[in-house]
Amino acid sequence: MEMMMKLFLLLCISFALSFAAFAGKALAAGDVTYDGRALIIEGQHKILFSGSIHYPRSIPEMWSSLIAKAKEGGLDVIQTYVFWNLHEPQQGQYDFRGRKDLVRFIKEIQAQGLYACLRIGPFVESEWSYGYD
Repeated sequence: MEMMMKLFLLLCISFALSFAAFAGKALAAGDVTYDGRALIIEGQHKILFSGSIHYPRSIPEMWSSLIAKAKEGGLDVIQTYVFWNLHEPQQGQYDFRGRKDLVRFIKEIQAQGLYACLRIGPFVESEWSYGYD
């Protein structure tokens, strides 16, 4: 079970780094590897602490402050669900404006020197209507 958790964390970090680069802002050069005991980021063993901030539950003007407080509290990774039913209310109609601006949220996390871990559905277990509604 512990090994699965480590592999999941490595996967989340790899995805976050890839997504941030895809979002248009280049990351500082660095490798992410795993040696059987810990993640190694830019040659340093790292223990990462994470917590959740669900971007659509606040307005974009609050994100910087919320992320800064998480960082001050010792977090390295911000987890968030991707609330797809919010982004695609009807099949083929997408909305990433305002509080649904996932790319802006990820860029803010990156700007503050943290990693993002996207929890991509299909189920959201966070007091969200039916988890997938």
